[in-house]
Amino acid sequence: MKRFIQATLVLLSSCLLILESGCVLLPENNMIEEITPIIFWSVQEAEDGKITISTLVPPLIKEKKRVLNLKVSLINEGNKGFNLNYHNELKAGQIRLLLVDEAYAKRGLTRLINTVLTDPNISQRLYLVVTKGDFNEFLAKHLDETDNIDYYIYRMFKHYEKKKQGEITVVNLHQFMKMLYSQVSDPQLPVFRAAGDQFLYEGTAFFDQDTMVAEIRGKDDQINQLLYRDRFVRYLVLPELSVTLGHIRAHTRKKLTPDLSSLSIEIDVKGRINELDSLARIEDNYQFAALSQKIERYLEENVISLLSQMQKLQIDPLQIGALTAKPFSRPITRDTWDRHWSTMKINVKVRLHLEPLTKVK
Repeated sequence: MKRFIQATLVLLSSCLLILESGCVLLPENNMIEEITPIIFWSVQEAEDGKITISTLVPPLIKEKKRVLNLKVSLINEGNKGFNLNYHNELKAGQIRLLLVDEAYAKRGLTRLINTVLTDPNISQRLYLVVTKGDFNEFLAKHLDETDNIDYYIYRMFKHYEKKKQGEITVVNLHQFMKMLYSQVSDPQLPVFRAAGDQFLYEGTAFFDQDTMVAEIRGKDDQINQLLYRDRFVRYLVLPELSVTLGHIRAHTRKKLTPDLSSLSIEIDVKGRINELDSLARIEDNYQFAALSQKIERYLEENVISLLSQMQKLQIDPLQIGALTAKPFSRPITRDTWDRHWSTMKINVKVRLHLEPLTKVK
């Protein structure tokens, strides 16, 4: 009881000192019912060097939805303008998705990224996406529906990030920033197309520092998923071989020679055959082994082809340059790495470990 009285007296004394000194902390006056959550910002290039920034309000509560569009010169100008055009306050710290139009991405994202990073309220875990098509038209198709399409898109990215699945590329702001400011690495982002009432995954965008320079799709994107952080891929479709592999896990080992003249990559791929044009062709273990070797050669050729594209563009989205880092030595410069990387010889070895087929004799 005595300790309680002492603690109370200390607390009251502190309050009196604060009031007398006039140094009263004034917290933001934000009542819960006055703040509307926002899921995304969509940024598109406009004429005269300006940008168009859009969002959908409200994303969750049962109220008539509408798209807010503003043509502005600065990102924060758009955030302020939203609050002048909507009856509830929109907080930038509630953003979960940053959607950037392809044309804007090809112009460079440094300005946008720096603006977002300087706001301490915005989480570095928000997802970055490159979009094609008319995204506002896509939103307009969902205004009268109750599916909360923006929240659905956010949950999709959240799911694939948590499960570490390679069906789509998932990159958050922290990861993008880490690759952007690296001396020897370049970022990559997912590409989606807004087509009518659908939002379709197309592939992965490669960046030269902050500027989008290439996009890969189909088999190249699947190979990239296997090489990028050893992700789990539910299906690996190989139409040229009429084969679909399932439940794929890849473990990749990369090694540079001391003089940076060659790169060796060893990839162990584990999975099973999910689909084949005709299982009757595999009548014994010899034919099964022959098919496995055929798939190994196919994967090796496509890995080399993908890496050759990166060499021509002098980009390193797979962060191979990070292998040059050594303790107690100066990091390699970007110009030096580009010079070695563009002419480097690449050797790839794929080892395929497939579950045996039950119909093999």
